[in-house]
Amino acid sequence: MTRPGKRNLITDVAGLKVGQAEDFLVRTGVTVLLAEEAAAAAVDVRGGAPGTRETESLDPVSLGGSIDAITLAGGSVYGLDAASGVMAWLGARGRGFRLVEGAPPAPIVPGAIIFDLANGGSKDWGEIPPYRALGLEAVGRASEDFALGNAGAGVGARAGIYKGGTGSASAVTEDGLTVGALAIVNAVGSPIIPGTDVFWAFAFEQNVEFGGRRPRGDLPQLDLDLPSDMKGQARAGANTTIAIVATDATLTRVELKRMAIMAADGFARALRPVHAPFDGDTVFALATARKPLREPRGLDVMRLGSLAADCLARAIARGVYEAQSLGAVPSYREIFAAGEKQV
Repeated sequence: MTRPGKRNLITDVAGLKVGQAEDFLVRTGVTVLLAEEAAAAAVDVRGGAPGTRETESLDPVSLGGSIDAITLAGGSVYGLDAASGVMAWLGARGRGFRLVEGAPPAPIVPGAIIFDLANGGSKDWGEIPPYRALGLEAVGRASEDFALGNAGAGVGARAGIYKGGTGSASAVTEDGLTVGALAIVNAVGSPIIPGTDVFWAFAFEQNVEFGGRRPRGDLPQLDLDLPSDMKGQARAGANTTIAIVATDATLTRVELKRMAIMAADGFARALRPVHAPFDGDTVFALATARKPLREPRGLDVMRLGSLAADCLARAIARGVYEAQSLGAVPSYREIFAAGEKQV
């Protein structure tokens, strides 16, 4: 049987650590995935309003394709500067791509951001936004254990009407392959089945990792229009779920691209609607190359992509379930502890 790893975090994939830093006055933060060694990576962008950095370098036809770290940040376009702090930290330790002997290394740090600029926090940072410093702080804290919910880039996130957050999950197969996912959930869409307290991702839940809620009796007939508990006044650039999926398998860059494409289905298994004009949905995929694939390789690539999608759906639900209310945005647990139901 395939089951969650020891931590049920993306760091169950050997060779990965995650660091986070928050500024609760600003209501924002940064999450950094740090690879112990340069790792092959790819990316898939499905949202209509993405905010990303260095994604073109991950195209299989480009010269690059290996990363040292990936940043996920709040702050909209300001948050892209989190990678600058991570690059400085890596470069000071000799990490990075070397084109010319004697030149400083060039760390490869792609990133993506969510919009949290309208969440009520103090944004009067003038000419010094906090994101470079938060990136530097986050990477310095990198560890195999990290917090979910209101942590890192998930501090200021919101999913529909619910407080969003940072989520993660993992899966280990009987033959020893590991897949993990890390998500920052700030979607315009809803994670909850209308008329219930049940996550859309409930069918993939493992060990009551996001509350164990299940449909009671017949599900209410679904209104085919947009759900009432999605974000009000949806607007471009204001919503995004950004994510990373990882494996310890040895994959080519083309195979990683396929894994990223398949993993993006995890968004659709956990949120409705998804990949909207107002979302910046982006998923990075990376491989630490600790274990070879069997032949024919395509079968294991398909298997890893399917596991990544399921892990991502679980990570999204966990990010919402573990989040705490912040300001005027209530958490899932606060809403349903009060016995409220969505209509």
